Amino acid sequence: MTQRGYVQCLAWTLALAAGAMLLPGCGSGGGAGAPAAKKSGRIRLAGIIFQEDDFYRLVQFGMRDAAKAADVELLEGASGNKLDKEIDLINTYIARGVDAILVPPVSRKGSVAALKQAHDKGITLIVHNTPIDADFAAAHIECSPADLGEQTGKAARKYIEEKLGGKAKIAILAFKSQLSEQSDARTGGFKKEVMQLPGVEVVAEQDAWLPELAVSKAGDILTAHPEVDVIYAANEGGTIGSVLAVKNAGKTGKVVVFGTDVNEQLLTFLLSPDNILQAITAQRPVEVGRLAVEYALKALRKEPIETPKYLKGILLSRTDPEGVKDYEKQLKQWMSKG
Repeated sequence: MTQRGYVQCLAWTLALAAGAMLLPGCGSGGGAGAPAAKKSGRIRLAGIIFQEDDFYRLVQFGMRDAAKAADVELLEGASGNKLDKEIDLINTYIARGVDAILVPPVSRKGSVAALKQAHDKGITLIVHNTPIDADFAAAHIECSPADLGEQTGKAARKYIEEKLGGKAKIAILAFKSQLSEQSDARTGGFKKEVMQLPGVEVVAEQDAWLPELAVSKAGDILTAHPEVDVIYAANEGGTIGSVLAVKNAGKTGKVVVFGTDVNEQLLTFLLSPDNILQAITAQRPVEVGRLAVEYALKALRKEPIETPKYLKGILLSRTDPEGVKDYEKQLKQWMSKG
């Protein structure tokens, strides 16, 4: 399926899913084990996001759309990547008697105790984007981190074969010290693809997931390793910073960037004539948010759920400018909801 076809298909999918969730039984009833009766009789969900960046805003928009379609109440909160804030939010939602909590845990281990407390109170738990080291959550949803790396890796391998004669010195910007398993899965997926070429060598790998830090780290790498001709960044901030570092170092035309995640700035980079950013693999945050609500309602109705649920990413490439433009149009529509 072309990128344009995917966007059109996704729009229809979201519309059909919204309509399906209006069927009887989706928008009423408290769910088995719900800790408190609701004055309105409506199901009450608590949707937590990790941080207020573009990705999690889109997750939140997906939750809002699905909750509205199902006529359920959605309480919103953000943990700010702080465990104490997450615990406070969970305790607040326990006290407010929500039916389900939808959350990207701050810590695989550290988040377990508070979430277990909610579970023991009869609250359904849906975790997304980050799993927990426990088995009591009703579902876990995320875009496959390995797939995100592999799709970008395939695009990079093709570029190296066609443009660099099958040889490349690669630098990698990861986020291992933030979320080690996700970072390793993304970088591992990328390496799995590019290292199939015997002429490829990874000469540097550092952590830098915020744009400002990535500009500095990528710049230092380009100074220490002038032989680098490809940079792979495993997240949004690292990708932005890598592109800017290439420009700052005067390496336009000599170094290219492949990345992960998407925002409007990265789409602009993909369409820029400077030819630095070659491809990114986007996650599906709107679908993650929508599925989190849908799975919570299914769990409350005791219906079967596919878990863990891993979604494939969406490759956006300089070689498909029309697909990039279509995605950009859809992204602006989503972001305008905020």
